[in-house]
Amino acid sequence: MEITGPAKMLKVYIGESDKWRGKPLATELVLRLRSEGVAGATVLRGVEGFGANSRIHTAHILRLSEDLPLLVEVVDRADRIDGVLPIVDEMVGDGLVTVTDVTVVHYRPRETRA
Repeated sequence: MEITGPAKMLKVYIGESDKWRGKPLATELVLRLRSEGVAGATVLRGVEGFGANSRIHTAHILRLSEDLPLLVEVVDRADRIDGVLPIVDEMVGDGLVTVTDVTVVHYRPRETRA
């Protein structure tokens, strides 16, 4: 699949301890997004942050949190992002979900070597 030009970026801000049916939410989101055919997803782990409840989550050794912030980021065509939003809404309880317009300059899979 090759994507260039106008697209959308979906960002899902959650916590490391968030679950979906007893399993880590970030992992379950990635698996579900893959099964829905999105171009790709990346999970980034934050070293510090806070959300709606204003509780600080940090990786500092003196205040080590077991619930660091995670960001699941997806870029794809607008129709695919729009198609997965109901799924994300169902899976994400506490968290923040954003969608922004982006321009894809380059997206191509690696060529398989023979």
